[in-house]
Amino acid sequence: MTIPRLKLSAMMFIQYFVWGSWYVTLATYLGQTLRFEGSQIGMAYGTAALAAMISPFFVGMVADRFFATERILAVLHLIGAVLMYFASQLKVFSTFYPVLLGYTLCYMPTLALTNSLSFHHMADPAREFPRVRVLGTLGWIAAGLVVGRLGLEATAIPLKIAAGSSLFLGFFCLALPHTPPMHRGSRITVGAILGLDALRLMKDWSFTVFVLGSFLVCIPLQFYYTFTNLFLNESGVAEPASKMTLGQMSEIFFLLLMPYFFKRLGVKKIILIGIGAWVTRYLLFSFGNNGSLIWMFYLGILLHGVCYDFFFVTGQIFVDQKAPVAIRGAAQGFIAFVTLGIGMFIGAWASGQIVQNNGTLAGPGGILEHNWHQIWLIPALGALGVFFLFALFFRPQTESA
Repeated sequence: MTIPRLKLSAMMFIQYFVWGSWYVTLATYLGQTLRFEGSQIGMAYGTAALAAMISPFFVGMVADRFFATERILAVLHLIGAVLMYFASQLKVFSTFYPVLLGYTLCYMPTLALTNSLSFHHMADPAREFPRVRVLGTLGWIAAGLVVGRLGLEATAIPLKIAAGSSLFLGFFCLALPHTPPMHRGSRITVGAILGLDALRLMKDWSFTVFVLGSFLVCIPLQFYYTFTNLFLNESGVAEPASKMTLGQMSEIFFLLLMPYFFKRLGVKKIILIGIGAWVTRYLLFSFGNNGSLIWMFYLGILLHGVCYDFFFVTGQIFVDQKAPVAIRGAAQGFIAFVTLGIGMFIGAWASGQIVQNNGTLAGPGGILEHNWHQIWLIPALGALGVFFLFALFFRPQTESA
């Protein structure tokens, strides 16, 4: 492996180690330690979705036109390190929320920037990039194992770990291969950044159904990302953050099997299997327990590979197939804005409201307990509704990749 490849792999590992060290367990810290309400926890997770909606403007209008990528990455991670450490010291939602939002506004653009920097230094990105990007998943897994095994989930230490690793990554980025601005001197419009050029694809009925269904399904999907760790902690599962890394392990496994499934099933069946896996996961969480039925919790976590790869990765491939070459980038940006931005933001808000409305104070210490059986049934029904939407109205003409 060459020195540049080693640097890119290390960059990806630390990039996702930073994210995985705090994102999974934040709800447990906010709910059990700081006693934030469910709606406030939902709003905290919604900061990432808000930043995902704003970051394309920053990347398209600033980073891609005026600054070398490795330098803007360094600045963003260094500022992010300061903000995350500051957030770890805050105990009141009114001050914690804006600081966390400031951090996510720094972090989310780095996801696209690390990808573009990697592509710039690869002769064959289609072959080389997956081997580099998989280090990101391994970084996320490593973060979960560290936080889980050390029993740090209900503390502010994961935020401090994120701050420290972000500080290290900020300085490390200065050693990355030089990557000049991709579009210096070019004219870039707001429509191009948001992928609005892809709106003409909405004339295609299958694409319209895909966009609508993808937006709707991201609302129940956010329940998992926001509240699973708190749910497992309240259920008494040991080292939940470590257990949840099984989902990323299965993600790698099913990603390797994607070509096999594409060849035999086609786009529609794979997407339906992916959405069906989300329904199944939530039902397993709803009816399982930390006793004789704990296998249902484990199975629900292991389904993450099917849930994520069969829906999100398949969706990206479907968009790539449907869009003409000239607007493929715009189409991918548009779908990301609709799903990871608007859909996930609404999902974070909705999940917070539902969890708050299904919580009661119990015991002499006034510990907040939640009716998780009822909570998980709601996203299960939501995902089931989207399943029928795709089953009845999604008619893709392109059925192979």
